[in-house]
Amino acid sequence: MLRVLDPLRKHNDRIRIERHYAGVIRLRVRCRDERTPPNKVLEAVKDFAREEFALKHRYAMVLHTDEPHPHVHMVVKAVSERGVRLNIRKATLREWRKEFARHLRARGVEANATERAVRGNRLPAKFDGIYRAEQRGESHHTRTRAEAVARELLKGDLRIEQGKARLLETRKEVERGWFAVSDILIREGRKDLANDVRRFVTEMLPPKTERELIAQDLRGRLRGTNARRSSPNATVPMKCVNPSQVQIEGPVWDLF
Repeated sequence: MLRVLDPLRKHNDRIRIERHYAGVIRLRVRCRDERTPPNKVLEAVKDFAREEFALKHRYAMVLHTDEPHPHVHMVVKAVSERGVRLNIRKATLREWRKEFARHLRARGVEANATERAVRGNRLPAKFDGIYRAEQRGESHHTRTRAEAVARELLKGDLRIEQGKARLLETRKEVERGWFAVSDILIREGRKDLANDVRRFVTEMLPPKTERELIAQDLRGRLRGTNARRSSPNATVPMKCVNPSQVQIEGPVWDLF
């Protein structure tokens, strides 16, 4: 693992919106490093909530340690005491993650809030409910999208989302940033680390939209099915499988 990227991969922490109830927003705050003491995670969340919501939005929280990564569930009243509704955007979540990481560092825990694009992570962010349903193979949302993509593949006309152009531009910005870091390291005489950074950039997988990732996975499953059916040891008739025959069951994608 690249030395310069270790902190990004080991200690990147997240705040995820789990669900919107009537008048209440449920958040899940998780520390990726399972070695982090749960009490420090809870105290960091308390500090974050006190600064962000105190005297404005009522909130409550509970610490869970039933998974390898300690996490806190928090519910926040959507409308403040002055009648102002909490408007959570992507930029809001990014800022909250940075603040949570700052509070962890204040308690002696290595943490940061590096954005997914900077880490080369091309998987789309999902609401916690959808993510968990996918892990159980029960996501209606994912199944519906997969079936829509399969139908388009049958027609030979995969529709690409409008956000693809923005994905490509973001990747260019990320690459420019990493190359700038590499140049700084070279000037400081740290050529090995600079080379690690450049190698990381060149090895990043090309950015893809969610529909492109679904199509890629379907094509891979189709090729695997056809290869098994074409094998000399196959126990089924030798014929190619049509995408419409691909059954979507179990955890739909290994890559989610």
